[in-house]
Amino acid sequence: MPGETNIPPPRDRHVSKVHIADTPITLRNWHKHVNWLNVTMIVLIPLYGCIQAFWTPLRLKTAIWAVAYYFFTALGVTAGYHRLWAHRSYTATLPLRIILALAAGGSVQGSARWWARLHRSHHRYTDTERDPYSVHKGIFYAHFGWMILKQNPKRFGRTDISDLNADPVVVWQHRHFLKIVILMGLVVPMVVAGLWDDWWGGFVYAGILRIFFVQQATFCVNSLAHWLGEQPFDDRNSPRDHVVTALATMGEGYHNFHHEFPSDYRNAIRWYQYDPTKWAIWCWGQVGLARDLKMFRENEIEKGRLQQLQKKVDRKRAELDWGTPLSELPVMEWEEFVERAKSRALVVVAGVVHDVEDFLKEHPGGKAMIQAGVGKDATAMFNGGVYYHSNAAHNLLSMMRVAVIRGGCEVEAWKRPQKEV
Repeated sequence: MPGETNIPPPRDRHVSKVHIADTPITLRNWHKHVNWLNVTMIVLIPLYGCIQAFWTPLRLKTAIWAVAYYFFTALGVTAGYHRLWAHRSYTATLPLRIILALAAGGSVQGSARWWARLHRSHHRYTDTERDPYSVHKGIFYAHFGWMILKQNPKRFGRTDISDLNADPVVVWQHRHFLKIVILMGLVVPMVVAGLWDDWWGGFVYAGILRIFFVQQATFCVNSLAHWLGEQPFDDRNSPRDHVVTALATMGEGYHNFHHEFPSDYRNAIRWYQYDPTKWAIWCWGQVGLARDLKMFRENEIEKGRLQQLQKKVDRKRAELDWGTPLSELPVMEWEEFVERAKSRALVVVAGVVHDVEDFLKEHPGGKAMIQAGVGKDATAMFNGGVYYHSNAAHNLLSMMRVAVIRGGCEVEAWKRPQKEV
């Protein structure tokens, strides 16, 4: 038609592009789902380090330095990223914050701002779709699958990080994170090992492989700590306590306690439990580098432990047969009870009729003792008048319930005066 043009219609500004993470993984697009930067940092480079180690002799001094630097950088994550910035379980002085920011940077796990923001989201939305590394999506996903696959950040639960944005150390580390990673992750390990002329060993062992082990240890908090162990404080969510996880994570393995009491600077509350991060923070407090170390009151902690024990007892109790519930028993008149007791061994204890016919020969006190209460109210006899019976006896008697007496307990005692009136 005259006057027509081939100009395409304008796009709808309100239609947003679908994030790759929200599309299914196929053989054609799987490479688009992969976060290649993270794969390089946590898979390919460590793989290179493992291969290079075959041609790089491990010297004793370098091995000792690598282990020492491992603990230093891991402490930057557990005491810095986790307990200081993510949970504010204590207050650190400026020098300590700078040291922790540098140490954590050497672990190559993202900036304090990024790490703490995701971890707060994890606590607020544990085991839900908004949990960045929910173990319900699989232990591999929780360990590091969530990092090697692209994620839609809009899917993560919202958290408040205004305090992190107000911390100049956090802001400085976030802005210069790549420089800090290169310096603390690789340069420092090489330079120190260079003091004994083992630059290459420092690069491979104290640098690359040490980073790999620190990363894997931290990842265990997201996976192993939500899969292995016990739940002494709450079992509604996945966090668990286990000494193996604690050993692998600088004391972060008492994770059930931590999720219940996240602002406590401790993960382990018993002196014999392994938590070097707690001990480090306590020592810093003694020399004035840390203050306001937060601890939940023992009374509140024991409440949680007792409530969980009660839940376990209730579940176990529900599995056992406690006899017919009283509410389901028929109501029997006293006269009917007396009449039926003439042909079958029935006794009344606490207003409940019990059929003890099949128990006569098994009674430990002898058949005659139990026959003395047949057709009568044997409450006093059962509860100490003749013998104070054990819990086992009470439980066994509950299995013999057949009815409840109209009028309740000690009927024979109060009905007789009524008849005399």
